[in-house]
Amino acid sequence: MRAVAVVIPAHDEEALIGRCLASVTRAVAYARERESELVATVVVVLDACTDASGPQVRRWPVEAIEISARNVGSARRAGVAHALSSLDAAPGDTWIAMTDADTVVPHDWITHQLDLMEAGVDLVLGTVRPDFADLSDRHAAYWRATHQRGRPPGNVHGANLGVRASTYAEAGGIRDLVEHEDVALVRAVRALGARERASDVHEVETSGRFTGRTPGGYAAFLRRVHAWVDAPPLAAPGA
Repeated sequence: MRAVAVVIPAHDEEALIGRCLASVTRAVAYARERESELVATVVVVLDACTDASGPQVRRWPVEAIEISARNVGSARRAGVAHALSSLDAAPGDTWIAMTDADTVVPHDWITHQLDLMEAGVDLVLGTVRPDFADLSDRHAAYWRATHQRGRPPGNVHGANLGVRASTYAEAGGIRDLVEHEDVALVRAVRALGARERASDVHEVETSGRFTGRTPGGYAAFLRRVHAWVDAPPLAAPGA
């Protein structure tokens, strides 16, 4: 029997978490249709939320836990621990799939990762694309021109990251970091010599906002790219 634990940290995401959970619920249902004995749990970690994220989450068939760390690393770690404690499967047969509360996953998000798990992969680095509706036309055009499907760069994104539970435990799990906790985990997993795969088959769409829930992260990256792409051209000397 195989199991999958989906973990989603959330801090004040009432506007976006509904669409996230709709997509995750669909992905879980699709995975169960293909693998009837698959055990799956979805855990949302409500971290220091001051908005209506909680009521939004409780509309969905997921588990919600609350913490007050205001720390994405702590939230992911708490979510993984809670999810694994409820699953009756061997760590080697359990997959941890991570995403973010402002992200929409495709219907085959889980099944693709499970296929790679079956093939012996221990760590999956998935790709992320911004919601183009949140970007300027020039920024969206630049993104499309510089990101070719079928050639995943292998960047680390907590919004699309999967790892075998036994590998996660051996690597020491997610650290209590306010940002780049995903990068630290991947670094620890690589030090073990685990088998890794980068894939854009299960690419997710995340918010294109420029102000995120961590000091750096994807929102800060988009902000830097936007500033560069949409900056007015420099005037020629003497113009």
